[in-house]
Amino acid sequence: MSLHFTEPAKKHLGQNFLHDHGVIDKIVQAIAPRPGDVIVEIGPGQGALTFPLLKKHGEITAIEFDRDLHAPLQAAAQAHGVLHLIEGDVLAVDFTALAAARGDAQGQIRLAGNLPYNLSSPILFHALDHAGAIRDMHFMLQKEVVERMAAGPGSKVYGRLSVMLQAYCTVTPLFVVPPGAFRPAPKVDSAVVRMVPLPPERIVVRNRGTFAAVVRAAFGQRRKTLRNALQGVAESAQIEAAGLRVEARAEQVEVAGFVHLANLLHNAPPNAL
Repeated sequence: MSLHFTEPAKKHLGQNFLHDHGVIDKIVQAIAPRPGDVIVEIGPGQGALTFPLLKKHGEITAIEFDRDLHAPLQAAAQAHGVLHLIEGDVLAVDFTALAAARGDAQGQIRLAGNLPYNLSSPILFHALDHAGAIRDMHFMLQKEVVERMAAGPGSKVYGRLSVMLQAYCTVTPLFVVPPGAFRPAPKVDSAVVRMVPLPPERIVVRNRGTFAAVVRAAFGQRRKTLRNALQGVAESAQIEAAGLRVEARAEQVEVAGFVHLANLLHNAPPNAL
């Protein structure tokens, strides 16, 4: 397979190609493709995960930004299964439309991929925008990012990313991947995480924009109390009405607390702010 690829990793695209077969096997086992699944891989690179998934499942869709990798991927994929290659930026891909066109019997897709570390947060938030069309996600990310994603209140790494993801998904860290599993080797550890979007009835955020604004302001200056951090967003009385202490800091507030406050603000009359 590797003979098809002559292009080195491109630093400006955040490319680090996975080559450790043990790690690859663990990722495929974690995804556990089943008949009828529609798997969409983000950033297949040189196909390290793509080809084992094709061998296991027979058909996948992949989104690749680097045009130099398109022809080698298509050529190498022919020996393993059917590869539907989408050329372009994953942030421009409408996952909801993709699921409607190619999804499973429930109109959903499953996402997977070794995400470029410099774009991991934008990709995660983009996926959130289409959570209703996604059954689950298995991503390789910087270990530090995965720790932030799964952190709970009171943790030093609990923050905006933790709250925004956990309001819409169940986040489960799976295993750590050392730098030597990649070429070139990054300077940090990586980790694989599973994200499962919550069913609609368990998502209690009434307005995504209001919720995002509250969380962004609360964590904008972590050392500030909610009273000060949320100035211009929520009055002290509203913070207390949501069952939160105005003297608390954002890192002490559970996800449900932010959701409750945002819902209260969304329902408040315009002159209440």
